[in-house]
Amino acid sequence: MPFDAGGLEVLEDDECLALLQTTPVGRIVFTHQALPAVQPVNYALDGEDVIIRTSPGSKLAAALRNAVVAFEIDDYDAEDRTGWSVVLVGQARRVSDPAELIGLRGLDLWPWVPGEREEFIRISPRLRSGRRILNSTEAAGRAGRVDSSSR
Repeated sequence: MPFDAGGLEVLEDDECLALLQTTPVGRIVFTHQALPAVQPVNYALDGEDVIIRTSPGSKLAAALRNAVVAFEIDDYDAEDRTGWSVVLVGQARRVSDPAELIGLRGLDLWPWVPGEREEFIRISPRLRSGRRILNSTEAAGRAGRVDSSSR
């Protein structure tokens, strides 16, 4: 596995996609009133696209129409000092096609917040990246395997 300049393991694209299927909550980064904003959201995957369900009049729905956004998920173990993060960047668009909406309503994606949440936002990733921090024993073991396999 390759490591970045900071010593974090760089995750392959297929591992990033697999990790996106492991947690139901992520953070969307968007622009609101010309300032950066971050909001936790529950989501589902439709292929490689992230699907978010929100209310039609929400600031999130308004801000995400055809905007470039970032979406991030992560997990960490404070005791072991390990963790990972996956970030994707892509265009968000409001789903309006009736046939597409029927398919999205079949996803296992139910709002956690009460109220009507019938607007679907699709984020199609253009960039996807991931990093993992390993504890020192794991990092040494992986570095040793990489060094010995490159000989």
